[in-house]
Amino acid sequence: MSWGEEPYIVKEAIPFIAVFASLALLAAASRFGSLFWVLLLATVCITAFFRNPPRTVPTDPRAIVCPADGKILSVEDAPSHNLLPVPSRKISIFMSPFNVHVNRVPASGTVKRKTHMPGKFFVASRPEASSENERMELLIETPDGFSLGIVQIAGRLARRIVCYPGEGDPVEKGKRFGLIRFGSRVELFLPQEVSVSVQPGQRVKGGETVMGYFP
Repeated sequence: MSWGEEPYIVKEAIPFIAVFASLALLAAASRFGSLFWVLLLATVCITAFFRNPPRTVPTDPRAIVCPADGKILSVEDAPSHNLLPVPSRKISIFMSPFNVHVNRVPASGTVKRKTHMPGKFFVASRPEASSENERMELLIETPDGFSLGIVQIAGRLARRIVCYPGEGDPVEKGKRFGLIRFGSRVELFLPQEVSVSVQPGQRVKGGETVMGYFP
């Protein structure tokens, strides 16, 4: 699975970096040299946005790790959802443009379902973004038979969701499985049996922060 490899700058950054770096060089070589510093700063910011820093993944097989960097918006009961049509726990994470936007697998298992849902582009921190915005839904089944769902949600600036694995693919806890560009939201649906260990307002790191534990 080449998409699970860990380059420090993900390949999706290459077109953006190439464009801004080229414009900066052109500005430096022309009478618009004053634009060079602006374009150079933009190049650095774009590069930082697509960074993929290494993470220390918890070794406890019961631990479920965070799928995204950002801030916990809410932890709530979910009576049912497209992914888990049984009562579950939903954890919503908001990713600002300053966060790492690589998404990571919360628990090892197999992708049982992958669904793209077209929609709108409300600000990702708003509650209606959860059901109205464009999103990608993944259902993962662990070797122990637990099912959990991940929803990547586009925001006002995030108009491109990248999700690498397909149905039937194995995924490994802590490995990257996709990203969302320029500010967005990720939701994690967990079985009710899971002991949740995060709370609203908490800052979290993808692949590292423990969200909860399987029984």
